[in-house]
Amino acid sequence: MKIGVLYGGTSAEREVSLSSGKGIIEALSKKGHEVVGIDFHPQRIKEIIDLDVDIVYIGLHGRFGEDGRIQALLEMLNIPYVGSGVLGSALAMDKAKAKTFFHKNGIRVAQEMVVYKHSFQKDEFKWNTTFPAVVKPNQEGSTIGLTIAQNEQELMEGIEEAFRFDDTVLIEEFIDGIEVTVAVMGNKGEEKALPVVEIVPKNKYYDYEAKYAPGMSEHIVPARVGDNTMNLLQANAVLAHQVLGCDIYSRVDFIVPRDGTEPVILEVNTLPGMTPTSLYPDAAREIGLSYEDMIEKLVQLSKNK
Repeated sequence: MKIGVLYGGTSAEREVSLSSGKGIIEALSKKGHEVVGIDFHPQRIKEIIDLDVDIVYIGLHGRFGEDGRIQALLEMLNIPYVGSGVLGSALAMDKAKAKTFFHKNGIRVAQEMVVYKHSFQKDEFKWNTTFPAVVKPNQEGSTIGLTIAQNEQELMEGIEEAFRFDDTVLIEEFIDGIEVTVAVMGNKGEEKALPVVEIVPKNKYYDYEAKYAPGMSEHIVPARVGDNTMNLLQANAVLAHQVLGCDIYSRVDFIVPRDGTEPVILEVNTLPGMTPTSLYPDAAREIGLSYEDMIEKLVQLSKNK
């Protein structure tokens, strides 16, 4: 097939996307496809309008990639693409809205507070839950703009930092536990959860460096959790994927609390990283799919949408 790969983009996750795009292009080329790579920019929409391909693989992350906008453009142009549609992408990107769907469907979420730039009053703001607290932009990934605040001052500084990236900021209770992730794959109604991956960062937290610098985190597959927890994580990952209306693939992140209580969902990633240190390829490898085979399978599944 002739496949277009969109990568790069203009979001804060551009560097990650450049790495993902490179891997995707190489994988598709090795599988014998003719590949057209485009470093996407909203001011160069004509590059997309003029695309003559059988299908597009979206290797973008963050805004103008993972939030449903590029998916809407491709649909208007009647160009097939790999992955979730407009609504599923937009909902998953909006962490606060996604959490309401998770909660209503019985998946445990962290206590939260949502603050908005247009109405935020620093002098009147009060965080009523214990510290530490997690502060993050509502629509960013890769821990960009995230702060783990240990006190009131750090919380205020974290809110200001998060407002640099988004007009909506999410403040959540910090849950001490093991960070795990579950890859989901399959056409609608036939989704399967891949083996659970446990993340052991070399840094104190699973931050940007731990995610993308080689050797800065260890991925243990399958995760060192009990069978009941494993089954619940996989079931909830598929459920979260479905309730948001995701399609083909996603990666669902959780915290397994050290106190033995039920896992807490963090978010659904509709365009998970495909870099050399990414988690989705690790999960695929555990079920016998090489990186190239995994990319090919996602393309083939998308043909049957």
